[in-house]
Amino acid sequence: MKLSNIIYKIVAVLLALCAWQAAAHFTNLPILLPSPLDVLEGFVSIWKGQMFAVNIITTFDNIVSGFLWGFFAAAFFAVLAGRFRIIRELLWPYMITIKSVPVASFIIIALLWISTDDLSGFISFLMVFPIVYNNILEGYKSIDQKKIEVAKVFGIPFHKQLIYIYLPEMKPFIISACSTSFGLAWKSGVAAEFIALPFNSIGEQLYYSKIYFESVDLFSWTLILVVISFAFEKLMVGAIKLLYMGVEKL
Repeated sequence: MKLSNIIYKIVAVLLALCAWQAAAHFTNLPILLPSPLDVLEGFVSIWKGQMFAVNIITTFDNIVSGFLWGFFAAAFFAVLAGRFRIIRELLWPYMITIKSVPVASFIIIALLWISTDDLSGFISFLMVFPIVYNNILEGYKSIDQKKIEVAKVFGIPFHKQLIYIYLPEMKPFIISACSTSFGLAWKSGVAAEFIALPFNSIGEQLYYSKIYFESVDLFSWTLILVVISFAFEKLMVGAIKLLYMGVEKL
């Protein structure tokens, strides 16, 4: 990232904090809108708490597990759908349904079948699947078929075609799928926790902050969610780029 882009982002964050501080000052109602400093103090207080690590690990484990299962399952079915039209047609109604039905409806329906501890992972899986599926399917369709035909003529094994043709051609689609889907997985997973209230989760903490009017804690946990989501998204995209660098050296 260029230095100028970093500076612009820092300035944008500072301006947003100034606007937040001004709004908190004029409303003068901390129960509705605490100041950034109050939220920072709440953040530090939560971070020092005994259950902070447990809350983070519980939510992180469930949502990331759902994300990874959804990502790899969607990638697998996207490749199958790209090769076989019948697979694409069979999956079409499921993709339309998942994209159309509100997340809250899926959460409430899934509560009938799934335990509260597993719900956030399942919802994350469900939200990730169509995004990754559509991105990778489009990437598969965009591959230059002439390269595939040449590879077949020369008898190049499929695993080498995968490394030297498929993966490089699909790189931007895979990165886009990862970047877009993880944010949605994180939001939908925490929403599921907020409704289902699994023990020692971030969603449970958000719920109790709401019912007890602990606005500072509510904003602090929200800040924690933003930081974790942003950091892990960058980590995942960076890992994919490193993987591609390794593949390109083969």
